[in-house]
Amino acid sequence: MRGAVIHAPGDVRFEDREHPQVTEPTDAVIRTVATCVCGSDLWSYRGLDPIEEPLAMGHEYVGVVEEVGGEVGSVQPGQFVVGSFCVADNTCPNCRNGWQSSCVHRDFMSACQAEYIRVPYAQGMLVATDGHPADEFLPSLLAVSDVMGTGWYAAVAAEVRPGSAAVVVGDGAVGLCGVIAAKELGAERIIAMSRHESRQKLAAEFGATDIVTERGDEGIARVKDLTGGIGADSILECVGTAEAMRQALHSARPGGNVGFVGLPHDVSIDAQELFLSQVGLRGGPAPVRRFLPDLIDRVLSGRIDPGKVFDLTLPLEQVAEGYKAMDERRAIKAFLRP
Repeated sequence: MRGAVIHAPGDVRFEDREHPQVTEPTDAVIRTVATCVCGSDLWSYRGLDPIEEPLAMGHEYVGVVEEVGGEVGSVQPGQFVVGSFCVADNTCPNCRNGWQSSCVHRDFMSACQAEYIRVPYAQGMLVATDGHPADEFLPSLLAVSDVMGTGWYAAVAAEVRPGSAAVVVGDGAVGLCGVIAAKELGAERIIAMSRHESRQKLAAEFGATDIVTERGDEGIARVKDLTGGIGADSILECVGTAEAMRQALHSARPGGNVGFVGLPHDVSIDAQELFLSQVGLRGGPAPVRRFLPDLIDRVLSGRIDPGKVFDLTLPLEQVAEGYKAMDERRAIKAFLRP
């Protein structure tokens, strides 16, 4: 079979790879129906994460079960499934508490930009749909496997509540899905921080009530202008840079909360400043598996349509162009079909 492999910054190739096999009784092999490029993949593509050897890429997927191990009973060959990017058995104490992204067997999916993938702990990882969904639902179901689930977690971690004011820092796919989540959780005011017209339009379509283009101190001041001078109740930090974290922490009111889901790079937090701000802070890799059944239902019922974050569709063999387009900000997110 074939799949994406990164060899060096800017060098993604679609090449022959070993066909995945069931190697443990808890495994499943699925035929990929759709996959995509994630904003976090760009850290390696841009050379900000080291590449010590050729690395199979991708962690978002939906597909059809081809084979299962002897201990897998929740899904069977022929079923269409959605899974999380974070490996979890969904049975350990952390999983039972809803923190599947801290499973005692935690790992992260990789090698998913490919024609077939092996899913470990498939009994806990995969959720089957009722029949095979129509093609129109595929982008949104794929979004649920990471960016929608991650945006949802950002809103949950920031404690978005009915009638609250929320700020979304970041206008990538996760940030835009965070806008959807904030609206679904009842935020009355949703402030999206974006400088890109196409992303601003999509944020407004998803439920943003205000757009802030300023950054730094000017952006913080603008948020406070919109929130009675004190800051917002909930901040969703969906980038992972030091600037984004500072923007988030300083945009929250005393007693407000920041949910941070952007993979941190060179981010440090002044403990005394955090102490005095009385702002709550929670984040990390999203426990997407906790949210999968609910989010799948919201997609298939037509209540949410996060698949609109995919503004570039390519055959999987053109995965390198997907990386390039996202790196150059010509695309929000690239949808790939084998």
